[in-house]
Amino acid sequence: MDDVTDTVFRQIVGNCAPPDIYFTEFVNVDGLQSVGRQKLLKRLQFTPEEQPLIAQIWGKTPENYYKTAKEIVDGSFAKELGLKNGLNFAGIDINMGCPDKAVLKNGCCAALIDNRVLAGEIIEAVKRAVEEINPNFPVSVKTRVGLKVVDLSWFEFLLKHKLNMLTIHGRTAKQMSKVPADWDLIGEVRKMRDVLCPETKIVGNGDVMNREQGEELAKKYKLDGIMIGRGVFHDPFVFSAESPWETYSKEQRIELYTKHVKLFAKTWQNNERSVKTLNKFCKIYIQNFPGVKELREKLMNANLTDELLMLLENKKASLSD
Repeated sequence: MDDVTDTVFRQIVGNCAPPDIYFTEFVNVDGLQSVGRQKLLKRLQFTPEEQPLIAQIWGKTPENYYKTAKEIVDGSFAKELGLKNGLNFAGIDINMGCPDKAVLKNGCCAALIDNRVLAGEIIEAVKRAVEEINPNFPVSVKTRVGLKVVDLSWFEFLLKHKLNMLTIHGRTAKQMSKVPADWDLIGEVRKMRDVLCPETKIVGNGDVMNREQGEELAKKYKLDGIMIGRGVFHDPFVFSAESPWETYSKEQRIELYTKHVKLFAKTWQNNERSVKTLNKFCKIYIQNFPGVKELREKLMNANLTDELLMLLENKKASLSD
């Protein structure tokens, strides 16, 4: 998720209950192949603990997809990020599902559902780059069940490109997250997969709030996997078979947020990311205790990590009194 699943948050979640596969935030290939490259590299930053990690990319220009894919596969980005030899991404995921209005207006992500020519050129550009360096390097697509209306012909098109994996969010782009995800539609795509391209793994996404629910959906619709997105906002242990989150004390929740803030400060020492980024996580940790509204307001108005840490320490001390 954009400005959410950075290396810091992935490490926090990984320490709580690691998923089987991690994904980066989605990073724009056109930006990476421009003078703005340095500003975007932070979206690809990772540590040895976040493995296997899929690089999620988006954009509009097939040639830039090709160049970016080559640099992902051959380890150029990992080297540029200062990672040790041998440490690299485990795959490439093309985002064809983001419903952001500005992104759609630019003809990217979910807009590609209605631009099959460009979508095909993008997929083939990535696959061509992979074939030239490491044919075994996985290529996947994450998408939705349609742009404005449900369109299963989109999946016939994608499956003919013989992707390694296809992740389906059970809503159209127009629906955003305003209606329940339609898992029956995801099941229909899986049936299409069985006929058109049995080798492609099908992953379902949408409204999954815990591992048990995900496993039940995978079993019901005979899927190869489940992707959890916004569910992690409700429980950092969401990938655990038995999450302890509901039993966590106020002090434990504050301690985990403190750990998050400290890791953020250590990782982004040169202000590569705004402290305000941490506002998105405030409700995960700060809830269900006296003075929570006032504390959240103070935390979300803080401009420095030191200020955040002081507020959290003071609150933790007051709870112990």
